[in-house]
Amino acid sequence: MDKNNKNYILFIALSAALGGLLFGYDTAVISGAIGNLTEYFHLTPVETGWAISSALVGCLIGAFFSDYLSNRFGRKATMIITAILFILNSIGTVLPTSFTMFVIFRIVGGIGVGIASMVVPMYIAEIAPPKRRGALVGNYQLAIVIGIVVVYFVNYLIALQGDANWNLNIGWRWMFGSEIIPSILFLIFIFLIPESPRWLFQKEKHEHAILVLEKLNEPENVAQVKNEIQNSLQQEDKGQWKNLVNPIFKKALFVGIGLSILQQLTGINAILYYAPEIFKSLGSSADTSLLETSILGVVNLIFTLLAIKWVDKMGRKPLLYIGSIGMTISLAAVGFFIYYDAVGNWVLPFLLLFMASFSISWGPIVWVLLSEIFPNKIRSLALAISVFIQWVANFVVTQFFPSLVENQWLKDNFNGAFPFYLFSIICLLSFLFVWKKVPETKNKSLEEMDTLWK
Repeated sequence: MDKNNKNYILFIALSAALGGLLFGYDTAVISGAIGNLTEYFHLTPVETGWAISSALVGCLIGAFFSDYLSNRFGRKATMIITAILFILNSIGTVLPTSFTMFVIFRIVGGIGVGIASMVVPMYIAEIAPPKRRGALVGNYQLAIVIGIVVVYFVNYLIALQGDANWNLNIGWRWMFGSEIIPSILFLIFIFLIPESPRWLFQKEKHEHAILVLEKLNEPENVAQVKNEIQNSLQQEDKGQWKNLVNPIFKKALFVGIGLSILQQLTGINAILYYAPEIFKSLGSSADTSLLETSILGVVNLIFTLLAIKWVDKMGRKPLLYIGSIGMTISLAAVGFFIYYDAVGNWVLPFLLLFMASFSISWGPIVWVLLSEIFPNKIRSLALAISVFIQWVANFVVTQFFPSLVENQWLKDNFNGAFPFYLFSIICLLSFLFVWKKVPETKNKSLEEMDTLWK
């Protein structure tokens, strides 16, 4: 493949991956605002959990309709819809006069995130050559991480613009409003990229599809890729739900759902959402806790870059093994130090080890696998179901983490360490799941996934 083709494909992948940046931005912006938001609206611990997890309700709604939208209107039009939802969210969360109004716009933004979390990695996988698909889809997770890192520093800089009273009344609004800039950029770039050739062939827009393939492939490979896609589509039927009863397809869906659930039950989002509050509870000042959270974001970025570099060389499973082992050890250590009140300077290094382990494995690699492991007959539906279940798991972790931390019985018996012990055990189970159930997909085309599970 010549340089122009490679650069064009990279441009397309990065443009679509801006949806991931907004995913990360919208996910993490709440972490810097939650303390002041809780005080401003006088929230209970349950309401504090709802302030964060309400967006996840939107994600569930978005993920539920993502398969219909992406098949009915196309991948590109669906991404345009998500960009508009992000813009509405960024405007609405600046202006709330009540907690209910805030929650409504958080749900609107969550719908955008839920749709994007399905359609963006699927779109990138559909335009990517097999040998580069892991790295290109990995750019989606990289964009999520960049969004998280950027908003951590944006939150930190905004917090420095005024005193505690200013942050209580205005600062948190600026944090949410800052999302409008990447939202508008995403909308602009989506207009510059082509529709998925697989969707175009599916809708019998053959001439348009061939024009896109000619831009994505070497001239001598266009006919072969066209035939592979069309042969694959001819084997499909409209009854994707009916196909799920096939034992082979059920096995693929089981693995997809398992990966989605375990990615969330590692505890990553509990730490991303509540990191500043965790650091404050361990003795850091408000400003220092935001800075420490920003350091977590930088580590996340560095190791996601390493994952993208290695995923197509090492394969998917070795990186997942490494991550599971690192997360198990680091969370067990964090729980140990919290239990024995030996926090001091010990907790941050192990939280950094946890972040590094997740970022090189379960962060990007799960998105790569979800975008590619499903046979063509069930791909879009199975991906939508897996992403929907992923948001359910995310919601459960986010909603109940404050209650786990504040539960008096757990405090008395585990001294605040229980959530970290629990997540550590789940990370160990994630290693066993990959070992027993997950196939290796390195260098396989999307069409080869039909035979992977037989």
